[in-house]
This record gives sequence, structure tokens and C-alpha cells, in this order.
Amino acid sequence: MIYRAEEVRERFARRGLAFDPTVEEIVRGILEAVREEGDAALNRLSLDLDGHPVEEIPKRAWREAYEDLDPDLRDALETAKERIEAFYREEARGGFLRAEEGGVLGQLVRPLARVGVYVPGGSAPLLSTLLMTVVPAKVAGVREVIVASPPRVHPGILAAAWVAGADRLFAMGGAQAIAALAYGTGRVPRVDKIVGPGNAYVVAAKRLVYGVVGLDGLAGPTETLIVADGSASPRLLAADLLAQAEHGPDSEPWLLSPDLPLLERVEAELYRQLQDLPRAEIAKKALERGGLVLTRDLEEALELANLYAPEHLCLALADPLPWLGRVENAGGVFLGEGSPEALGDYIAGPSHVMPTSGTARFQGGVAVRDFLKVIPVVGLSEGAARELAKKGALLARAEGLEGHARSLDLRR
Repeated sequence: MIYRAEEVRERFARRGLAFDPTVEEIVRGILEAVREEGDAALNRLSLDLDGHPVEEIPKRAWREAYEDLDPDLRDALETAKERIEAFYREEARGGFLRAEEGGVLGQLVRPLARVGVYVPGGSAPLLSTLLMTVVPAKVAGVREVIVASPPRVHPGILAAAWVAGADRLFAMGGAQAIAALAYGTGRVPRVDKIVGPGNAYVVAAKRLVYGVVGLDGLAGPTETLIVADGSASPRLLAADLLAQAEHGPDSEPWLLSPDLPLLERVEAELYRQLQDLPRAEIAKKALERGGLVLTRDLEEALELANLYAPEHLCLALADPLPWLGRVENAGGVFLGEGSPEALGDYIAGPSHVMPTSGTARFQGGVAVRDFLKVIPVVGLSEGAARELAKKGALLARAEGLEGHARSLDLRR
């Protein structure tokens, strides 16, 4: 269905993460059980919900899975790992210590000690997600990366863990896995931060343990928004929309263009390509959540894109670079038809764990900075402290904090 811009504007403006109170109530019970009972609850819940007890899978099994892979797939994993690692090594992560007349000021930048990575394993074994989360953590210098993935863990995930350099891997899934990583049990160490996407129960669990651990963000359904002009190929546009749509029935694929004949050709092409798509029924439901939108011009298309703040923003334009400066809200930007979002999912370089549901308005995708903490350093000389103390004491008394003021008065 082709919409006009005014029909979607309000919908785009009101986007945000939604939470099911029933799911949250169930998750609260799971978290409480694991926090109070540890491994006993973790094993019971894993058996009840996943049909398999929690187990730590030894590294020899990862290596065996890696060696058993089809050589071409093994090479693809290695190439993806190398590109992701190279991309994140470009990210600045050093601190500084600057000497001044009155002492030193600076920042210490330190990696987190232990990170938990959740890798979904439900409708598809997301071995790419393991690479996209473990590799940036390792580049940041995290000492121990612990992976959790629902049993039975797919061999591709084991192989990816071997390639990425993860430290430990537990066959455990759902809210109980998040609880184990957040609180720790006898078998599962407590982590400092949890990253990675998951279903509604995983997302609800992450939301409820925030503060006990850090989070990369809360992931909603995946989404792609394409802005296209008349130079774009209807066949490629339809293929890119379907690549997004097949993720799940709640995915949102959008195409915005001022070119009505292009939208009509894409609509016809979607129907044609759906005929032999293995996940066609899923994709059809997702297409109903997204759509094709006729805009007044490309300026309005970019305005709506910023309002929507998509996880993936694709600029299928004859000359996309001049439009990059107009982008304000997006998890990731893909320039031109030669840079499809599907490449970003697997092997381009940046992590595919990106903000959804409009949260790209205030956060970015997983990066090295997500695994670092910044510690300010203040070392003032006596002279500098005396000089600043008088003004500092004035500010303290303005706030009614006499103890602070007297502490500063003593420095004078």
C-alpha cells in the first residue's frame, strides 16, 4: 500500500519502545527466583522453558564446530571478524592527563572487567550477532566476555565464539539467562554490562536489571527506512525491503520517495519476489507494518526519516553523499544501492546491534565506547586549590551545603 506523507507523519512522531505488563510480571518472578535461589532456579527454569539444563560449553566444542564448518562459511566468519575488528580499532579510546600551572587534570579510560553477551537462537541462529558484540568488546580490552545463548546452541554460534575470541559460553536463554548474568550464580559469574538483542522476555529482563548491571540499550523490532529517487532499481529496493521484512512479523520496512511511478513498480516487484521467498508469510505481515510513502520531495523524505529515527537508514540515491549532512537520527546509514543493509548485518564492519523504536534519537549502536568507562582525574596544586576554594565555597553556600563550604574554607 502506498501512503502519502501526511498519513504517516503522526505515527512516525509518536514512536517509542512498548512494554507488555504481563510479560514484565512474568519476568519479575524469573529474576527474583534466580536472584534468591541461584543455580537451582536457573536449572529449573531452563528445563521448564527451554527443555534443557544450563551447561557451560567448553572451548574444545567451539573449536570442533569451527573445524566442521563448510570451508567457505568458515572463511566468511573470519572475514567478518577481521572487518569488524578493523573498524573498531579506528575508534579513539585513550584517556589523557594534562599538566597545568595549577596541577593536573585528565581522564582515565578503562575497559569493563566482565561483559555478558546475549545471542538469540530462536527463529534463526544469529552467529553474526555474536561477532558484532564480542569483537568490539575484545577490541576495547574487556578481560572476560561471557556468551549466553538458548539451548541447544547452534554449531554456527559455537564456531563464531571461537573466531571472535569469547571467553566462556553458557547454553541458557530467556529472562533466566539475563538474571544469571546480572546477579551471578554459583556457576555463572556476575557481569558488569549486558549487551545483545532478544525477545520480549529478554528485553523486559534487561530493563528490570538496569542499575544492577549496565546495558547497551533496549531493542524493539528491527526496522529499515529507505529514501530513494528515480534512479533506484525497483528490483533491488523490493529485495532490500523483503530482507528486513523476513526478520519477523513485527519488523518495519519503509520506502520513502517523491517518485510515484517508482513506488508503484516497487509495489509490483514486492508481490513478485514474495512468491518464492521461504519466509513469505512472515514478510507479508511485516510489510503491513511498514509501507511505501509518497513524499513531496527528497527534503520531506529526509525530514520524515529523522522523525522516524530508523535503526537502518538507506539512501538509495543517485548521489547520496550530499544528503548525508541532513541525517540527524539513525542507528546506521547505508549510502547507495551498492551498500545494502544486509551487508551491514553480516560483514561490512560496524556492529549490527543498533537502536530501534525511535531510540536513535538519543543513542547510537554498539561500539567500543560501550565497553569503556571514563574516570576523571583532578590533582590541583595548593595554590590552585586556594584560588578556587573561595568561589567554590560561595557555590556551596548558595546550595545550602555548609559542610562543603567549610571543607573548601580550610583550603584557603
